[in-house]
This record gives sequence, structure tokens and C-alpha cells, in this order.
Amino acid sequence: MNELEMSRKEITRIDEEMAKLFEARMKAAEKIAEYKKECGLPIKDYAREEELINRNRKYIDRADIEGYYVQFLRNTIDLSCRFQSGAINGMKVTYCGVEGAFSHIAAKRMFPEAELTSFTSFQDAYEAVERGEYDIAVLPLENSYAGEVGTVMDLIFSGSLYINQVIDVPIVQNLIGTQDATLNTVKKVISHPQALSQCESYLRRHNLESEAYSNTAIAAMHVKEQNDPSLAAIAADETSTIFGLKMLDSEINDSKNNTTRFAAFSRAQNKPAPSGKREDENFILVFTVQNEAGSLAQTLDIIGAHGYNMRNLRSRPMKDLLWNYFFYIEAEGNINTENGRDMLRELGAICAKLKLVGAYYVNNEV
Repeated sequence: MNELEMSRKEITRIDEEMAKLFEARMKAAEKIAEYKKECGLPIKDYAREEELINRNRKYIDRADIEGYYVQFLRNTIDLSCRFQSGAINGMKVTYCGVEGAFSHIAAKRMFPEAELTSFTSFQDAYEAVERGEYDIAVLPLENSYAGEVGTVMDLIFSGSLYINQVIDVPIVQNLIGTQDATLNTVKKVISHPQALSQCESYLRRHNLESEAYSNTAIAAMHVKEQNDPSLAAIAADETSTIFGLKMLDSEINDSKNNTTRFAAFSRAQNKPAPSGKREDENFILVFTVQNEAGSLAQTLDIIGAHGYNMRNLRSRPMKDLLWNYFFYIEAEGNINTENGRDMLRELGAICAKLKLVGAYYVNNEV
């Protein structure tokens, strides 16, 4: 046997071992997919992928091979994600609104392979997941301009679901019309009142009449139905695609910093590994305190003493108790550690009610 034949035989042996290892890896990925489906986690986790690549590339001794191995890892990860997407096919996700609205866009970005169902209220979408009829509810938490979504905050406090994924969706408004419309033919613009307000300077500058509709997507649907080149809507880019409308002008909102945060609610709680530290680790707590002087300050002192940085603190009135409030906190750090568990025990001793709503990474890559 010459050297070529011996090398080919060695490659055959290695390929056989790699095939078995590849199958074992995909079986492990399948279990991860089941967990992600249960918790409503994204298939892609860019930070985790970079961590894996940076760790594994150290196993390669030859510098001239390392780059090829990194590409091999990236290809393997991509295949794994595609396999996981297939494994969770059939996930049922609820959202509030209509097709083409920003809630629908957020749900589609979070779960591109899922079956999406719209509900007319946040509560109906949330409770459908609680009853087990759907896997995930995608609901808005807050808008950078309009503030918190009070109904969703109340559901967070009173409901049983967990938040395991959050994304920030930039609200980019566009002028869309029929296929034969142009900027010169448009005389009237329809959209949600908030969208019209966000584009007030543009409308005034172009001397356009405006009329409020209940939803940006419903406005776009009306433009489609009327098929009138003098009528246009303000909506998202994805909305124009859904209704077969033409983009007449893009990014017409006055401010470019308008963002809505959406959360994925599921029945299972994700528990990040206690070891390691990611800069984008966050958790949410809701709680009530005794009606005594200094009670709230005491809870905040406990959180700070354990090294967690609070990035959001809100209060909401409790509907069943007049002039009583619950508190909502988002903080940075991994709560699934001994330090986090100690903090929760200390808070539990002084809080009338305490709920860990969830631990999550803000996923802005979807």
C-alpha cells in the first residue's frame, strides 16, 4: 500500500468517527431545540456561538489550519441551527394585533418558523398560552416614547408566564401606497395616531391631509382595498410587502430613536448556567412591599448589596387594592447563581409577594 492509499484509508477511518460524532452532536442539538421551544428562546444565540468558536479554536495547534477549523465550526453551527428550526417546526405563537402590525413583525423576527395567531387583546393572547393552547405569546413591554404598556405589566404581575427572550424593534415609519401612486399623487395619509404624530413634520412639510386609524396594518389594508393613488398609509417596510404596496418614501418619522421592546412569554422558565458572565444577562422581578416607611428602600438596598445594577424601576397600581402598588424591576446580571439565590431569599423575607419573572438576553440580532 503506497502513501496515497494509506492517507485515504486514514481519512476514511476519521470520516467514520466524525459521522458518529456528528450524529451525536445533532441529537444533543435536538434536545436543545426542545428546551428552546418550551422556554421560547431564539434558535440563534450569537454571543454563545462566538464563545464556542473562541474556546474551540484553541484546540488547534497549527496556525495555518486554525482558520479552516473556525469555518468548519461556523458551518456546523449553521447546520445545527437549521436542524433545530426543523425540530421546533409547528411552534404556535400568539400576538396582539393584525398581520403587518409591529407586534406581528416582532413575533415573526423572534420565531420565523412558527405558526402565528393574532388576538384582539393582550390578555387573550397571554391566557391562551397559560391554558396550553399556544406555546408563546409575543407582547410589547414598552416604547421609548410612549412608555410602558400597562396591561402587559399587570399580566406580568398577576399571570403565571415567564419572560425568556426580549428584542428591541426599531419603529421605522414609511409612506406606502398603491403600485401606481407617487409622492405627487398622494393627498391623504392614514395610520395609527401615534404613527401620524411621529411623522408630523413630514406631513406638514408635504402639505398632506391625515386621518387616524386603529392600526398601521389596518390602514395599509384599507389603502390596498381602495386602490386609490391619492391615498397612502404610514407603516413598516414589512407591512408594505405583506399587502403588496409600494414604498413611496422611507424613514419619514421625525425621530430615528423610537424603539419598542417585545418579550416572549412561555410557561417554562429559562435558567442560565450559573457559571460564566455575559454582558447582556438580565432578569425581571415583580414584588410588593409592606406598607411601612423604608420598605421599598430596603429592597433596593438588598439588590444593590448583591452587586446587581438596576436598569429599570416602575410602580403600578394594584387593581384589587386601592392605593396599593406593585413594583417592576429589570436588573443586569445572572440571577441563577448562589449570590442570586441569596438575594431572592433576603427579598422573600421582606416582600409581601415576590416573583422572578424571567432571565433573558436582549436579542437584537433577529
